[in-house]
Amino acid sequence: QGQLVESGGGSVQAGGSLRLSCTASSYALTTYYMGWFRQAPGKEREGVAVIDKKGNTVYSDSVQGRFTISRDNSKSTLHLQLNSLKSEDTGMYYCARCAASAYTSCEVSADYWGQGTQVTVSL
Repeated sequence: QGQLVESGGGSVQAGGSLRLSCTASSYALTTYYMGWFRQAPGKEREGVAVIDKKGNTVYSDSVQGRFTISRDNSKSTLHLQLNSLKSEDTGMYYCARCAASAYTSCEVSADYWGQGTQVTVSL
């Protein structure tokens, strides 16, 4: 199965940092594109970052230079390091496995999602 279990998240002040983790239950992360997405209250879900099978990464403009997606292949764990957090980064963060091998198709093709972890950034 493609179960994904998230951890991390929490409440921090603006300018602070958090690290999110997402562990796959039964497969190697290198065999799929993997992504992080977020949804703020009252807003649609949006893409944050995607990592491909080779480890290449793509970020949304809003987080470029502040967030880093990475993976620990030995632990089948995907990470998202969030630095220089802003209040607008507040939301529920989800990891997902992309069924399609394409950055722009990750969200629409995602076949497994983590349970979500809340990130709250206060001023």
